[in-house]
Amino acid sequence: MIRLFRSKILLSLTLVLSVLIIGVFGYRFLADFTWLDALYMTIITVTTVGYAEVQPLDTNAKIFTIILITASVFIIAFALSIITEYLLSRNSLQLLKKKKVENMINTLDKHVIVCGYGRNGMQAVERLRAYKKPFVIIEKDREVIEKFEEDLLFVEGDANEDETLKEAGIHRAQYLISALPDDAANLFVVLSARQLNKSLFIISRASHITTQKKLLLAGADKVIMPDKIGGDHMASLVVIPDLITFMDQLSIEGEHTTNLEEVAIEDFDSELNNSSLRDLDLRKKTGCTIIGYITPDGDYIINPEADLELEPRSKVIVLGRPEQIRKLNQMFNIT
Repeated sequence: MIRLFRSKILLSLTLVLSVLIIGVFGYRFLADFTWLDALYMTIITVTTVGYAEVQPLDTNAKIFTIILITASVFIIAFALSIITEYLLSRNSLQLLKKKKVENMINTLDKHVIVCGYGRNGMQAVERLRAYKKPFVIIEKDREVIEKFEEDLLFVEGDANEDETLKEAGIHRAQYLISALPDDAANLFVVLSARQLNKSLFIISRASHITTQKKLLLAGADKVIMPDKIGGDHMASLVVIPDLITFMDQLSIEGEHTTNLEEVAIEDFDSELNNSSLRDLDLRKKTGCTIIGYITPDGDYIINPEADLELEPRSKVIVLGRPEQIRKLNQMFNIT
């Protein structure tokens, strides 16, 4: 619709410009005016301001003036109506688009709220999209929103404000990622989010190590320092290059390329009877290997024993090629 209005605006402006050009050439050659006088006569005629003619008009010039006035009145009226309609419809479309986004956000549950759509925010969103995890982005820069809003759910506003967080559905959200570039801003977001949703899992970005402890005290569950992670990774490529390269090959980009999967024990209900890891027999059934176990208390066990008894609300970490991971998901209806 916007494109249609823009084409109409272009047409109306073309018609107005054509009237001006025709008027200038008409007065120049019909009434023998100078170019400046012809332009002056055209402007006062088209705008109907009522100033006197530069010099008396003959019959041909008077007929031309009548035609010019009539044509310009209709064309300018057409142009004004198109521009007015465009401005009104643009406001209406913005309101409709905002209402649509609000309705879509209201349908979300256990989603992720991403505060800030900078470098870190974009990377987080890219990963969430790969895993088809529902999310909402809070961003205050209107230019950023207009650039990416076609296929993303944006809430325009300051993530530090409670109303903005509520608009993003914080009471129904499961996770919040605060990826703002300023540590103080992230601290305020964490404080506000924790007050609004006690059970929310909050992940915050930090630039300085001194801020890390403050963010944890404010209510963040995890604090990530991108600069530190990047530096450690580069140094590791020097010290243990082959191991790091191998780890990089364990892609977790999306559901069709992943080599690692986290699976809740509840997903194996049909296979469980107070059983152990050995009884799951995932290696034989899917080709995947269990490399980790997470207890209900959140303790991590690397390379667990086969006789380890499985507990409710625990999880296993499995390793496999993409086709093996897909077979695992299909066999146990894991989503």
